[in-house]
Amino acid sequence: MLQASRTAPLAWLLGAAGLIPFIGLAALVMLGDARWQAVALQAFLYYSAVILSFLGGVHWGVAMSLDREGSHAFNSRLLVAMAPSLLAWPALMLDAQFGLLALMIGFLLIRLYEAQGDSIARLPAWYTALRTLLTVVVVTTHLALLLLARL
Repeated sequence: MLQASRTAPLAWLLGAAGLIPFIGLAALVMLGDARWQAVALQAFLYYSAVILSFLGGVHWGVAMSLDREGSHAFNSRLLVAMAPSLLAWPALMLDAQFGLLALMIGFLLIRLYEAQGDSIARLPAWYTALRTLLTVVVVTTHLALLLLARL
């Protein structure tokens, strides 16, 4: 595992704890009793949508804290901050397989945005390292459920 930053151990702990529902619910969908699989899949989708929306909120906060109101950086970051919610909400209304795919793409896109130079300059190094690890696990759980749906 990537080493937790000495300046943000609580963030690393909370980030890891945030993976428990992804891993636990995906395991329940794949290995659980048939009576619980559909419930676990719905819970997974809802949790995924909430977390994706939360990631947009991070960038709203970055814009308010670090960018001059009305500047190009401020306006573009606010627009990007809204995208995860606008993707996550309709994903909940799609067939589960398409919802999983849409949410997974959302996690990948927000991480790609965070990997751009403009974002790297505004985000702490511990955050980008943490987000890389979390994104790998989150995308892997989505991918595992998508592959299971194809079987």
